Amino acid sequence: MLRLIIDLPPHVAGIHAYDLVTEQDYLTLLAGLLDELVRKNGKINFILVLETEIKNFASGMWCGNVKIGLKHFFRWHKVAIVSDESGIRGYSDLFKYIIPGRFKNFPLKKMDEAIIWASKK
Repeated sequence: MLRLIIDLPPHVAGIHAYDLVTEQDYLTLLAGLLDELVRKNGKINFILVLETEIKNFASGMWCGNVKIGLKHFFRWHKVAIVSDESGIRGYSDLFKYIIPGRFKNFPLKKMDEAIIWASKK
C-alpha cells in the first residue's frame, strides 16, 4: 500500500510504501503528485520511504517507475530513498545513471536526515 507523507515542506513530496504495492496504486498516486509538484515548482524534490520487502512490489511497478521518471526527465532535482532493504537500495542506485538529478539512499532510522537533505533547494 502507499500513503502520502504529510508535513513536508511545500516544495517536497513524499510517499511511504508498505505491505503489498500494486502498479496501479503506484501510478495513480505518484503520477498526479509529481505532475502537481512540477507545475508548482518546476522541479522535483521527492522522498520515497520503502518499508516493505522487494517481493511485495508488483513486477510492473518497476516499469511504471521508469515511465514516470522519464516523463519528468529533466525535472528531477533531489530524491531521497529511505529503506533498510538492500535490494531496493541497489535498484535505486541505477537511477543515478539513468535520470538527471541527485539520488541518495538513507536507512529508515535516518528519515529526518533524508527530509532535510531532500528539502534543500
